[in-house]
Amino acid sequence: MKTSTVAELLSQETTHIDVEVKGWVRTFRANRFIALNDGSTINNIQCVVDFENTDEALLKRISTGAAVHIKGQLEESQGKGQSVEVQVKSIEILGEVDPEEVSKTIMQPKRHTLDKLRAQAHLRTRTNTFSAVMRLRSSLSFAIHDYFNKNGFYYMHTPIITGSDAEGAGEMFRVTTLDPKNPPLTEEGEVDYSQDFFGKETNLTVSGQLEAETYAMSLGKVYTFGPTFRAENSNTSRHLSEFWMIEPEVAFMDLDGNMDLAEDFMKYVLSHVLKHNKEDLTFLEQRLIQEDKSKPQAERNEMTLTEKLHFVIDNNFKRVSYTEAIDILRNSKPNKKKKFKYLINEWGADLQSEHERFLVEKHFKCPVILFDYPANIKAFYMRLNEDEKTVRAMDILFPGIGEIVGGSQREERLDVLKEKMAALGIPEEELWWYLDLRKYGTATHSGFGLGFERLVMFVTGMGNIRDVIPYPRTPQNAEF
Repeated sequence: MKTSTVAELLSQETTHIDVEVKGWVRTFRANRFIALNDGSTINNIQCVVDFENTDEALLKRISTGAAVHIKGQLEESQGKGQSVEVQVKSIEILGEVDPEEVSKTIMQPKRHTLDKLRAQAHLRTRTNTFSAVMRLRSSLSFAIHDYFNKNGFYYMHTPIITGSDAEGAGEMFRVTTLDPKNPPLTEEGEVDYSQDFFGKETNLTVSGQLEAETYAMSLGKVYTFGPTFRAENSNTSRHLSEFWMIEPEVAFMDLDGNMDLAEDFMKYVLSHVLKHNKEDLTFLEQRLIQEDKSKPQAERNEMTLTEKLHFVIDNNFKRVSYTEAIDILRNSKPNKKKKFKYLINEWGADLQSEHERFLVEKHFKCPVILFDYPANIKAFYMRLNEDEKTVRAMDILFPGIGEIVGGSQREERLDVLKEKMAALGIPEEELWWYLDLRKYGTATHSGFGLGFERLVMFVTGMGNIRDVIPYPRTPQNAEF
């Protein structure tokens, strides 16, 4: 007989049928009721044991966390909370658990702090919260690939090990095989990287964008979706040292087309999870509502989780120039009454999350796309505008978090790109191949980047980025 998943059994409309199911015991009550879960759904299925006719030694081996194989009959449930249950005919214990050991772990059926759950990250998907978060993460990944596939994009794998710094930020992890205690030195006493594995200094990538641009300029529409790394010593709830990035690049597309693409893309992936992950979203929404009850009124969420998703899906994104946004913020009540932590006094300020959220949640009451930022606060590869002080950059701002997407029309003019690199001290020989693109049929092209974990945070309502990736990598932490 085919083994069914718990999700399949709970959606089964036919009863009085023989079934088999395998999973882990969540709880075992009164020597009779097993709550069984196999990860296919947030819901458990109740399995009812005829304890009077079951070997007592077997019953004693059934405990929270144990893996079991159950054969029985699917029947309409007599109890509340579920439509069907399994009347057990036989139980096989596949993997036992010492109840004493369970009492020391997060598998113990009670509420645990998120810190404790992080300390046992190898077990945390046994809890409802993390199984829901990781199913949503998986569903979002599928939706991303599905969107680009349906829209004629080619998926490309950009290098993990690179010799260039795409952002010009310099916060990179070095990749080397040299002996750290006794590296070879040049005559000047510097580390001789010509003797390293790749014959030069190499690092883990901070972005696949520059390489994706090269493929866009021959394949038309491409995207990357892979791991990126930042050696940034930021111990905050919004930063990871290893995270995943989605980066589409499109030839012959200007900034307006880029904004259209990003808006359509975000609405598609959020609509996907609303349609396919209702149970997990409902659970996480209720979790947030309960969490809010213990917070002061000012710190509570103004929208439920599903309301927040509909806020994005059901509204047109408002497009506002950086210059207009600065005027709005400068004249806003929070700025005039000094309620902002970072006051806006002049054009050129780098906007903070509090400013971005004000524009979205208070002023426009819809998602916002800011564009045409000051050149000196943006990266070298963004196209310089005719005013020579702003660039064709855009950021998408969402409720609750502020910036979620950053992109731009790329600088396609060789002379301008060379000038910008020289001004920032980026050597031409390091990016000779990138400059080459501007010599062989250069054209308008654009793209954007989306930090995948930021998207998962937005969808799940989790407040810490460490809780939306299986094994977080942060300063002083590379556990598991």
